[in-house]
Amino acid sequence: MFMGEYNHTIDGKGRLIVPSKFREQLGNEFVVTKGLDGCLFVYSNDEWQRIETTFREKPLTSKDARKFLRFFFAGAANCEVDKQGRILLPANLREYAGIDKDVVSVGVLSRVEIWSRERWQDNSDYENMDEIAEHMAELGLGI
Repeated sequence: MFMGEYNHTIDGKGRLIVPSKFREQLGNEFVVTKGLDGCLFVYSNDEWQRIETTFREKPLTSKDARKFLRFFFAGAANCEVDKQGRILLPANLREYAGIDKDVVSVGVLSRVEIWSRERWQDNSDYENMDEIAEHMAELGLGI
């Protein structure tokens, strides 16, 4: 399980340090793809295989399903950790997520999310968490 929040900067070549706690679980190679809310999603190879299997078993008769698959899988890239614990984020993924310098990596259960610091701050408004928790309870999710 991934959890925690880590702040880093991306260098001029597009390389990002992967927090050691995340590297331990992700391994030396993993998948980065376009995520929701303007961030990037990072999956271990095992989790990525599980996701692929799940989608392969679903019918593609829904136009929204096909569109989501294109968004999610066409934007995906295999990334390999170098000796300094960095990955090279492809330019198209950096552009999608608005990443140019300051980056926040957060653990969210089965994945890591990579955010530009600005977008992270814009999406980290937790003032209405009581209301959100009530909606989560309606979905059968409680703490």
